Amino acid sequence: MRKGANTQIIIEDSDGKNFRVLGECLSSALGNAFDKFARTAGLGFPGGPKIEALAKTKGAQYIELPYTVKGMDVDFSGIATKAEQLFKKGTPKEDICYSLQETCFSMLAEVTERAMAHTGKRECIVIGGVAANKRFCEMLNIMCKSRGAKFFPVPLEYCGDNGAMIAFRGIFERAKAIKGRSIENRKKIDIKPRWRIDDL
Repeated sequence: MRKGANTQIIIEDSDGKNFRVLGECLSSALGNAFDKFARTAGLGFPGGPKIEALAKTKGAQYIELPYTVKGMDVDFSGIATKAEQLFKKGTPKEDICYSLQETCFSMLAEVTERAMAHTGKRECIVIGGVAANKRFCEMLNIMCKSRGAKFFPVPLEYCGDNGAMIAFRGIFERAKAIKGRSIENRKKIDIKPRWRIDDL
C-alpha cells in the first residue's frame, strides 16, 4: 500500500515484473486530507505528526465521520471537510484528530484486507509519509495477524519523500543499462513524475 500524494493499494503480479493498482483514493489522498485539516486547526505542516500526537490525548472521544469506501477505492475529501466544519463549530481538536485517524485507517485496513483476500497475498508493506503513524501500523498489523499474514512497515527514516528512493531506483536502471542497453538507449533513461505504477 502506498500513501501520501497517491493513496493506492498496489499488488505485485505473479511474474514479479509488474504492479497493479487494485484500489486508490478518488480525490484527496490521506496525507493531503490530514494536512488540510491541520492547516484549518492551526497545527502546522506536515499535519500528520501533530494529528497523531493529539489523537493520543487521554480522554479523546470518537465522533462519527464520513466513511467512504467504494469497492476497492476510498475517498478522503468529505472526511476532511467534515473535520473542518466540526472544528469551526468548537469540537475539541483532540476528538477530531482521534476520529480522523480511526476512521481513515479503518477504511484503508478494510480495502487492504479485501485486496489480500482477493489475491491470496500473505504479506503487506506500507510506505509513504503516513506509514510513520504508529496507530496506522498497529491496525494493519492486527489485520495481517488475523489473516496469518506478515506486516512490514517501511523504516521510519524512509517514510517521507527522500533522495534515497530515487537513488535506489537509479541503481536498478544503471544495472539494466550496463547489462544490455546500447550507449544510445542508456541516455534515454527518464523519469516522469506523473507516471502511474501500473503503466510502467
